[in-house]
Amino acid sequence: MFFDYLIVGAGFAGATIAERIATQLNKRVLLIEKRNHIAGNAYDYYNEDGILIQKYGPHIFHTNIKKVWDYLSRFTDWNKYVHRVLAHVNGKEVYLPVNLDTMERLYGRKFTPKQLERHFEQKRVKIDKIKNSKDVVVSQIGEELYDLFFKNYTKKQWGVYPEDLDVQVTKRLPLRFNRDTRYFADKYQGIPKYGYTRMFEKMLSNKNIHILLNTDYKDLINSVKFNRMIYTGPIDYFFDYVHGKLPYRSLDFKFKTLNKEIFQDAAVVNFPNEHKYTRITEFKHFYFQKHHKTTICYEYPKGEGDPYYPIPKSDYQEIYQKYRKEADKLKNIYFIGRLAEYKYLNMDQVVNEALKLFERIRND
Repeated sequence: MFFDYLIVGAGFAGATIAERIATQLNKRVLLIEKRNHIAGNAYDYYNEDGILIQKYGPHIFHTNIKKVWDYLSRFTDWNKYVHRVLAHVNGKEVYLPVNLDTMERLYGRKFTPKQLERHFEQKRVKIDKIKNSKDVVVSQIGEELYDLFFKNYTKKQWGVYPEDLDVQVTKRLPLRFNRDTRYFADKYQGIPKYGYTRMFEKMLSNKNIHILLNTDYKDLINSVKFNRMIYTGPIDYFFDYVHGKLPYRSLDFKFKTLNKEIFQDAAVVNFPNEHKYTRITEFKHFYFQKHHKTTICYEYPKGEGDPYYPIPKSDYQEIYQKYRKEADKLKNIYFIGRLAEYKYLNMDQVVNEALKLFERIRND
């Protein structure tokens, strides 16, 4: 069978481009997914107790890009969930990012915005040249809060301390001198009202899109005829690891359903210092679901397993660039997404890049 486009991966990048090509260009698309479901890491489903959960940890959509928000809004209504994160430090639960409320809970005293600014002016470490993620943090909030919130959390999450990670990990660290307790300050934010998977199902409902799940594209690449390929998987796997394997951080998720309506005061509570897990997620907060039980998830970072986070170190970027040069030589094959570009990208960034790539394809 002939297809105009072969797309590898049914996450945000693959689904967005598949929908655009099928709808706007009226072309036949074969969408191949290695997992047994669409929607990538945003996949959600009802568990055996009837609670809607996210299989791969918390995903909250947020963006300042109106084009991206408007595009996805064609396939879903959004609930009005606003993400707030608590961190458990020194026996207290305080809000992240650091703000007036955080500091007052932590130190048991009142701050005015001006007092808080002066406090951080005194605590900041003056660094001439920012070289790593630790430098970013201590240059803004000082050593004490760095130790409380970032040092050990980063070690658990990435397997190394912040001084061994690129500045990009913490370069967008927000610091607020008001009582805004939202985790994200983006203009548009929320979660699909009926879940991400339902949204993806609507995106991919076009008759021009044919989906193959539980399939490695390499198993049929020689038996399918197509004009162009869009690849969203790991770029090193595409090239059979010819330049070596790119390392990723992975995650283990341990789910537990409890006989109580609510377990914690926020959807996500971080544990920077104690325990082997980094955070606990309670999904009912996301969907405003009414249920006499609740499901929570403990998140354990690890070095091996499914690739989730490209590791931001210069050594690994050098390896990626070798693969990038190989990819640039190929005609009619496009590489896009977190795994294909070995870059940490938020969901809105992936959709935005996918819409841009579609315009390139259409103009071609």
